[in-house]
Amino acid sequence: MILHASKFFPFAFEILIDCSLKFFPVYVHNPHLDALKDDILYHFSLGTGSHNLPAMFGDVKFVCVGGSPWRMKSFTEFIAAELAMEDPKSGYPNICAGTDRYAMYKVGPVLSVSHGMGIPSIAIMLHELIKLLHHAHCTDVTIIRIGTSGGIGLEPGTVVVTKQSVDATFLPKFEQVILGKTVVRSTDLDQSLAQELLQCSKGLNQFETVIGNTMCTLDFYEGQARLDGAFCSYTEAEKQEYLLKAKEAGVCNIEMESSVFAAMCKLSGLQAAVVCVTLLDRLKGDQLSSSHEVLNNYQLRPQILVGSYIKKQLKIIGIFLYITQNTSYL
Repeated sequence: MILHASKFFPFAFEILIDCSLKFFPVYVHNPHLDALKDDILYHFSLGTGSHNLPAMFGDVKFVCVGGSPWRMKSFTEFIAAELAMEDPKSGYPNICAGTDRYAMYKVGPVLSVSHGMGIPSIAIMLHELIKLLHHAHCTDVTIIRIGTSGGIGLEPGTVVVTKQSVDATFLPKFEQVILGKTVVRSTDLDQSLAQELLQCSKGLNQFETVIGNTMCTLDFYEGQARLDGAFCSYTEAEKQEYLLKAKEAGVCNIEMESSVFAAMCKLSGLQAAVVCVTLLDRLKGDQLSSSHEVLNNYQLRPQILVGSYIKKQLKIIGIFLYITQNTSYL
């Protein structure tokens, strides 16, 4: 399949991208899939028998995921403008309109998917997303989670690019019980990608961005040492002690999806990153008191950073392909 690069980045040269070239595929590790006549991606309302997944998604190079369907629709509109791919006649339809579980949008090589809140919700989405990318024969895919978090010792509005996702005991691992046995998986993320994102932020020079560990918890309240839940069995002093220990362990922020995201992306060979803005400093409080306008501004920051990265990468791809396809000038 040949795609005009000008559709991806009109600001670059008029070149061609040969999407039939195979580089780094998306892996699935499940021999049982081969026996399926039709792999139904139930929570996406998609399937290998009902949809031509290679035609629909074969050109995807970047996947951005986030909790809220509204946020991912907003990101779709933002990235379309960044890549000069706005379509006034298109309302950016939800590809998963047949279900209310997740939302999915696509602009050129960029796929945006919502994942809900917490490890179980994002894990279900990732199983089906990874299979979708595999069935579509996508290669060289970069996936980035964009979202919000609580910071530890950081000014609200600071963007954190995750170095490692750690659990509530500050260990870099994701545990899952499978057939009654605990399976431990690594939560390492792509460090070169994290550094590239940090450099992009420095180039933007619009907001503070740091690289640090992200603590992934099973709960928003007690699991994150909040004092304002329906139940609380610890003191404020104990809360502060715990959060300070987290900070000493290199934790910069807290959210609820990064561990399984890192583990599953690593298993499938996806280059992955987590980019979350901090909405408050948890050492100073638990509740969000900033205005809606301020919080909305904060939530745009991961989009701005990731959008800048994608635009930069597409320019690099364009220049590289232009040179390689015009070797007579070398």
